[in-house]
Amino acid sequence: MEMQQLLSMGFPDELAAQALAATGGKSTVKATEWILTHKSNAANTSTFQPKLDRFFHFSQSPTPPQSQSQEEEEDEEPSKRLRPSTLSAQNPQPQQQNWPPFFFKTAEKKHANTHIHQPLYERLRPRTLDDVVGQDHLLAANSLLRSAIQRNRLPSILLWGPPGTGKTTIAKAIVKSSTSTRYRFVSLSAVTSGVKDVRDAVDEARKLRLKSNQSTVLFVDEVHRFNKSQQDSFLPVIEDGSIVFVGATTENPSFHLITPLLSRCRVLTLNPLQPHHLALLLNRAVSDTDRGLMQSAGIQVDVKEDVVDYISNNCDGDARVALNALEIAAVTAAARVQHGKQKEEGVEDLHTNEDYKVAAAVVSVDDAREALQCKHLAYDKAGEEHYNLISALHKSMRGSDANAAIYWLARMLEGGEEPLYIARRLIRFASEDVGLADPLALNQAVSCYQACHFLGMPECNVILAQCVTYLALAPKSVAVYRALGAAQKAVRESAGQNEGVPLHLRNAPTKLMKEIGYAKGYIYPPDNPSSTQTYLPPSLQGYKFLDWPDRIPYDG
Repeated sequence: MEMQQLLSMGFPDELAAQALAATGGKSTVKATEWILTHKSNAANTSTFQPKLDRFFHFSQSPTPPQSQSQEEEEDEEPSKRLRPSTLSAQNPQPQQQNWPPFFFKTAEKKHANTHIHQPLYERLRPRTLDDVVGQDHLLAANSLLRSAIQRNRLPSILLWGPPGTGKTTIAKAIVKSSTSTRYRFVSLSAVTSGVKDVRDAVDEARKLRLKSNQSTVLFVDEVHRFNKSQQDSFLPVIEDGSIVFVGATTENPSFHLITPLLSRCRVLTLNPLQPHHLALLLNRAVSDTDRGLMQSAGIQVDVKEDVVDYISNNCDGDARVALNALEIAAVTAAARVQHGKQKEEGVEDLHTNEDYKVAAAVVSVDDAREALQCKHLAYDKAGEEHYNLISALHKSMRGSDANAAIYWLARMLEGGEEPLYIARRLIRFASEDVGLADPLALNQAVSCYQACHFLGMPECNVILAQCVTYLALAPKSVAVYRALGAAQKAVRESAGQNEGVPLHLRNAPTKLMKEIGYAKGYIYPPDNPSSTQTYLPPSLQGYKFLDWPDRIPYDG
């Protein structure tokens, strides 16, 4: 049947057979598309004029009647039906927009697939600064960024903030929000790029600047992953204005970026998004029919307010986590609808939406909980949050707030912190902050470390909590800590060479040392409890490092 249809259209026998063999021999439309688009057969197709008028509706004559076989083919493959077309009297060639769909099917399908398979957070990424949610302290009307964009004088900046707060979005939106075409956006990732990629981008930026006076905004994501020499490569090109540098990092720039680079850039700090910011983004995903949840689930999806509240309150200010969770939950609900499990599970997840007249899936809180698995915690065992939390734990214990100390301990343990690291810090705290006020605190901390080493997580969590509570409630004294600091300062700031040990304090194990004067004049305190002698060098006589009551003399 397919062969007869191709022959009736005017294609040669050999060409029709070749097209059917290449396309599987089951579709006349695919075979026709192959003939018209295959480069190797271009010369053959130019020697004849196929009878394509059956594909078009001419305005001069009625549509030719369809055969029964053609009607059956259209019933079987409705997605491949050909659109009617018209020919103008002045232009005998069919208009491009009215040609059969297989002329444009490949390009349209490729674009659609690329769009659908993008993650939801990427599809919904704001295009301009006006669409960015949150970070009002950076995007206000009179802010640095707004003023720079209005005057077309962008400075080099570093965007520092937690994941999912809009660093990449703001960087891209800066260029698109500009009222002029002066800036061109180039994006690199420090994870996959090196100095060569930076040099190539800079060379292209310089050529473009000379040719069209257009500046290049070079965006480098995860810039903290560049080492010192790689970061040095940015210095001269920022200095001479070859590029406008925009870096993004989740790590503290003070620790991970070189000082000369910080000197040339303005550091802008992004804050974690608040729940109402995340709720706005989630509702935007639900309502956007072109780029939102419908593209992910394939059907209309209804999301209740309690689902939005649950996700927005359990993502720790990360918009990417929130949108990913919503997308997974929507796909889960859509899959349940597709497999017809609503009646079996006794839930009403399927109903008819009046606007779309199609089945719609309802996302439940259980779907959202399953998508998140557990509450998302922003914690990095080697990053900024690691040091923030251990600092909060230390200061809570120092302030004798046992409740706060246990909370911060729980935050660290839930984030996956190594228990032995916490135990080591507790040992330090027992001596630094409790000290002589309760000498047994050090025993408690050392025992805690040994127990954590023996048991490991999760059994050692209560041992850590016990030690943290003991240290928080114990009396505090920093006398030893301050005494050590004062003594170290005296050693560092002493004029000239440090004085030698007084002779009477030196050990004299040999006869020669005794003859020289080692240990001469030393008084043994147990034999002479009431005696006094000096133990500091002459220049430090009477200097008091330890602020503590005088010792009790030997009673014999």
